[in-house]
Order: sequence, then C-alpha cells, then structure tokens
Amino acid sequence: MAHSVFALASLLTCLSQIGAQYVEADDWLDWRGSQRSNDTSEMAFPLQWSANEHIRWKAKLPDRGNSSPIVVNGKVIITQAVENEKRRTTMAFDRNNGTLLWQQGAFYDKEESTHPQNPYCAASPCSDGERIISTYGSAGVHAYGMNGDLLWHRDLGPQVHTWGNASSPVLYHELCILYHGPGPHAAIYALDKQTGKTVWKYDEPRVDQTGRTDGFRGNENGITGSFSTPLPFVHDGRPELIMSFPNTMVSFEPETGMKIWWASGLNPLVYTSVIVGDGVAVGVGGYKGSSMAVRLGGRGDVIRSHRLWQNTRDGDSVGSGVVYQGHVYLLNTSGIAKCMTLQTGKVLWEERVRGEGRKSSSWSTMIRSGDRLYCLNQSSEMLVLQASPVFKLLSINPLDRAMCNATQAMSEGEIFIRTWNHLWCVSERKDLTLK
Repeated sequence: MAHSVFALASLLTCLSQIGAQYVEADDWLDWRGSQRSNDTSEMAFPLQWSANEHIRWKAKLPDRGNSSPIVVNGKVIITQAVENEKRRTTMAFDRNNGTLLWQQGAFYDKEESTHPQNPYCAASPCSDGERIISTYGSAGVHAYGMNGDLLWHRDLGPQVHTWGNASSPVLYHELCILYHGPGPHAAIYALDKQTGKTVWKYDEPRVDQTGRTDGFRGNENGITGSFSTPLPFVHDGRPELIMSFPNTMVSFEPETGMKIWWASGLNPLVYTSVIVGDGVAVGVGGYKGSSMAVRLGGRGDVIRSHRLWQNTRDGDSVGSGVVYQGHVYLLNTSGIAKCMTLQTGKVLWEERVRGEGRKSSSWSTMIRSGDRLYCLNQSSEMLVLQASPVFKLLSINPLDRAMCNATQAMSEGEIFIRTWNHLWCVSERKDLTLK
C-alpha cells in the first residue's frame, strides 16, 4: 500500500511538473522547440510567403542579434544587445501584434571579444511558462518572471573566446542547465531554476589537439572550442544530457552531472548541437571537421561498441540538422543541403540551395514539420525542402534580405523569424500591421 501511495504521489508530481513546463501545447519554449527535437507536430504552416505576403506583423529591433525567438504565454521572447548603450537585454513582444511589452537586462561595459557576425546576446532564452532564463555571456545569467521582473542573477565569470559565445540555457525539471564556454574555465552548470544556486558543475577537460586535421592554427594551440547547447532527453526510460565538447560527445545524468558514456571522433572546433532520433545521437564538427553517429544505450567509452560511423573532414556546419525516418538532414555553412543514412553516414544527396539573396550561407538550424524541412539562410530566405531520400526543393521564401543567423520559432500556424533588423510573424492569417 505504501509503495502504491508513493508511486501515485510521484506520478502526480511528474504530471504537475509537465503541466508547469508545458503550459500551452503550442508554445515554443526552447530554440529547438518545446521537445528539443528540432521538429513540431503541427503541419499548418505556410509554404510560400514574401516580405509583403502572409506577414501578420513585423517589429523593428534596436540592434543586430543572432539569438532565436521562443513563444510562451502569448509572448515572443528574444535576447538583444544594445551595443551603443552597453546593455544586454531580454525583450518580450505581444505575439498577436508585435507590440513590445517589456525589455529588461544588465549594463556591461567591460571588453569581451566576439566574431564580427556574432553580436552579444547570441544565446537564446528558454522558459517553463513561469520564468524566462537568459544568459548574456560575461554579463551573467538572468531569470525573469513573465512580466519582466528580475527573479535572480548569477555571475559565472567572464567568457573569453575570440569568436564569443552562443550556447543557450535549457530547463530540465527543477534545473537550468547551461554551458558556460568556450574558453578558459568552460564548464556545464546545473542551476536551481528557482534560485540560481549551483546544483552541480562539470569542468570541461583540456583540449588535446594532437593529430588535428582542420588546418586552423590561429592561437598557440589553434582555435578550439564548443558553441553547442546541452541536450536533455530520455532514451528507454534513462534520462540523459548530451553535449558536444571539442573532440568528444559526452552523455551525463542530468540530475547529478555524472558521466554515462563518451565517444571521441569530433574535431576541436564544434558549433552545432547534438541531434537525437531513432535511438542514435549525431554530432557534427565545425570547419573541416568530422561528423559521427553513436547508438544510444551504452556506458563508459563507447567508441568501439556504439559508434556507428565517422565521416572525417566533412563537417562544415553551424546550425544543427534533423533526424527523420532513418535519415540525417543538414544544411551546412556554405548553403549545401545534405541527406545521409542514419545507420551508415552514406550521403544520398548533396545540393547547393540558393535564392536571390547575396548570402546563401546558413548558420540556422532546420526545423521539421511533417515531411517539410524549414531552414533560413543568411539572406533571411526560408528554404523549404522535402524530407526525403530524393532531393526536392519545395520553395524559397524571401523577406528583406537582412542578415539572419537565428532559428525560427513555429507555433499555431505562425512562423517567428528574427533578423538583424526585425522580428517577423509569418502567417496565412489576415495581415495586421507593419511596424
């Protein structure tokens, strides 16, 4: 009887946590979607649009920015640096009309290096429907209530890398998990989402660059680092948290930070985040890097027992891809789309996709809706591809050709796109206003 009561109490607690985390089924609580799988169960999204067609609203932004929007409780949330004011902020817009509801943040006037195309506040926010958590790099981690009131703030120290930082926080039950890196003292932190206090920490090991093949020798030991976002998920009832570090993928127990398994095979420069599907985790390296797939379920060093394949010197991605029906789909930095078999890594097709914009390159992540793959290029054109082992381009949809390095949010038939100039709402509903 006691066991039954305990089980019922645990079930009710779990359901209450799920209810709190997913307040509305159609909210988009993380830059990868509320399930963090780079897909959505919705399928009623536009296939074709332009800057003047199927635009419900657009809102002018105060500065450049690469972070992706999230959608929660009728709000669209982004992080935003205002460089001439030395401010790093979080902005909330009304999802119905694009009106700015609030903007809160921190003043930070110390030097912090970054890439010319990677403005400050590149990390995307996350939410559980009760709080919004943003990280501003060296300016710290900030948690806000839904009305913009500051709940807590943590200073985790400076982030020092020649190309800045971009890894986003994620929420897992009562934890906010984030990678504070790349650079010296890079680490994964698990913070209590209620208070910001550290629950556990994993310090990133020193990078071994022996046998490096990507050609970069920018610093004393070459340019290294990870810009990945940790991925929490459950496989066969076992919770895991996977992170792509330089050279290595590592899986942790998300509640404790204990390592479950690890596999080498990436290169020392990693931009993408791990993608998971069909019982397999796929990691992709950065410039001239390697990609690899690891079958889930192992423990310890699984390079011999569970690594399915490794493709060397073919990694050239910033955005992450999609696993779907036994295939891996990617759009690399150069704007070349690719389909590989999940089990072998064999390339089935590889096609350059470009519209009329000047930059066909891409830093954005694919999002799947049904058998359609939606992905932005740097000219703010949305490419829509068929998720199929046979290449098929369905549409190319331009906006105003402003620089775009973000990933779109997709919710209730609406697509929210952040460029360096505007936040857009694409919808087949009646156009409302342009701001």
